[in-house]
Amino acid sequence: MLALPEGAEYVMQDLKPIPLSALQHYAFCPRQCALIHNEQLWADNWHTAKGNVLHQRVDQGLPETRKGVRYERSVHVHAPQLRLVGQLDLLEVDLASGKFTPVEYKKGRSKTSDWDRIQLCAQAMCLEEMKEIRVDEGALWYWQTRRRECVVFDDALRMQTLIVIEQVATLFDSLRVPRAVYGKHCLACSLIDVCNPLWSRNDKSILYIENLFGEDDEEASE
Repeated sequence: MLALPEGAEYVMQDLKPIPLSALQHYAFCPRQCALIHNEQLWADNWHTAKGNVLHQRVDQGLPETRKGVRYERSVHVHAPQLRLVGQLDLLEVDLASGKFTPVEYKKGRSKTSDWDRIQLCAQAMCLEEMKEIRVDEGALWYWQTRRRECVVFDDALRMQTLIVIEQVATLFDSLRVPRAVYGKHCLACSLIDVCNPLWSRNDKSILYIENLFGEDDEEASE
């Protein structure tokens, strides 16, 4: 397995664990991630409600075995070394080979970005730490297109995933909420009324406070 970036080994008992869902929130918007996980704020809209319905359908299914494959739903996982906790939508276990395949369900369609694949790779890393096995690939199933996409967990994707985990960990530990960067994605965000991106992106008070206490912080660290 690839080595973790420097400082990326954590003790779960000492630091706030990182939910797998936080990786997707961070991918969508670091400010949204901080509002949800640092400030404990949440609101639903049409997009989140539709996603909730999809996951309820998946999560409520009972375990079953078909053609030599065991299907386990709502599988809880954790990886203390990576500081991750979460739940898999579906875990397929080939009974003959013992191969584990995590499957993540998404309400939309396949994306050109790697964010869905990063979240899935993090799920695989949790399984690897828990079971002391190698998970080589997983799958993304998109509701809008009814297509299943195979994802290979190569070295490049694993390194991307470790970097994102480190970025989210830094966000959690800082307890800060990044300033808003307004874009089209804001219109789809359920927290738009809480975030107020058009107002907060022009708010200079945060920058003023950072500059005011910046020198003191530097002196204290020496």
